Amino acid sequence: MASIAKLVTFKFDGDFQRQGFRVTLEIGKDGDRPDLELSSTLPSNPELLQQLHRWQQHYRSLEGATRIKPKAIVYQGSINLVEACQQTALELSDRLQQWLTADSFRVLDLRLRESLNRDDSIRIVIRSADPHIPYLPWHLWDLVERYPLAEVTLGAPTLERIPQPITHSPVPPTVKILAILGDSNGIDVEVDRQLLEALPDANVTFLVEPPRSLINDHLWDQPWHILFFAGHSHTQAGQGCIAINPHDNLTLAELKYGLQRAIAQGLQLAIFNSCDGMGLAHELEPLRLPQLILMREPVPDRIAQTFLTQFLKAFSQGDSLYLAVRQARERLQGLEREFPCASWLPCLYHISAEPPLDWQALRYGSTLQLQPCIDVSRRNSQASQLPRIRAFRRNAPTRFTHPTSNSSIAITTPIVHYISSTDRPSAAAVDSIYYQSGDCRRSYRSAIAGTLAALGIECL
Repeated sequence: MASIAKLVTFKFDGDFQRQGFRVTLEIGKDGDRPDLELSSTLPSNPELLQQLHRWQQHYRSLEGATRIKPKAIVYQGSINLVEACQQTALELSDRLQQWLTADSFRVLDLRLRESLNRDDSIRIVIRSADPHIPYLPWHLWDLVERYPLAEVTLGAPTLERIPQPITHSPVPPTVKILAILGDSNGIDVEVDRQLLEALPDANVTFLVEPPRSLINDHLWDQPWHILFFAGHSHTQAGQGCIAINPHDNLTLAELKYGLQRAIAQGLQLAIFNSCDGMGLAHELEPLRLPQLILMREPVPDRIAQTFLTQFLKAFSQGDSLYLAVRQARERLQGLEREFPCASWLPCLYHISAEPPLDWQALRYGSTLQLQPCIDVSRRNSQASQLPRIRAFRRNAPTRFTHPTSNSSIAITTPIVHYISSTDRPSAAAVDSIYYQSGDCRRSYRSAIAGTLAALGIECL
């Protein structure tokens, strides 16, 4: 059975202490409206909240060479502290599993499992205004273990589909990354730099311990696909703060207008390979940056480097954003004897309702939803031998198997780039159509018809 990309959304309204939660479940194909919506409840559970706080206290007692800098920290790596952290983590996992098997929740849980197949690619989004929900180890839910192509991500309490700006991919097509390497006292961000420099088809601009004015200028002056930060960061009173150099801390609110400009020009993803990033996510919510990757707790330097290594490898080689995060996160388990709960730390956070990215979608330009609208075929001596290609509604680049063609075409309305066979995303002969359209489907056809005709491609 072919894999189907599905979106499962849970919205939790309520609290742990008194009323419990009303849970709304939505299930559908990723990028479409939900096919099913159900509601249920989960009981109040102050013991689960207390256990979460106990685990956080034990985990933070292990802080050593982490990417957090509110105070000087000395690593206390005794066996007793490590074992205490591991034990409280096990108890937290058990309490979470027990809560999710509550009778009031069972019907919803069973209905969800009936709607999913093991071969489906599943994005599970957890949304809540409760400040504690995002810190629970949702990846340990047996639902996630059952589906190898599923990943739990976090979502803003309010999600909406934001029309993405029309952008044109550079020539040659590359992923543009603005990488800020902030204060590195006690940590090694040079590894992050080397990993970014090794990315294929990427154009990376590095700002090393920059003043805030330089960051602001780069956000304003040119478009970016990815914003990356490595260095020290922390959350205090719900507000995220990054140390951009040894003398200057910066909240994202202080870059509000520059970030708005960057998002308007096509910024799709922010990666904060630094500590305690939930406050950064909250600050980006009003700006509607589609997606970001963060660490929920203080992260040891070695764990940050290992995660980035595995994530960039999987993402740049074609895995979807959320599956690349899952693969990189699970690889951290091999280090958990030395760094307890390392695989609990990274998470993907959605702020808008756009489907997840992949590397080629970034490389050839961001995309918008489009219903089936055109067939295209080459109008040349071989036209009778080539199949017609239908444009399907989806958000990522659509790849079509094309047994006789030796090239690809990338459409980024209204400009069309002709891609040689050596520039295809895979070794197989492929025709790829990348959409860049507004909501007006009819105008999309008319907008590209002339350009396609000039290249010998007929709109039918």
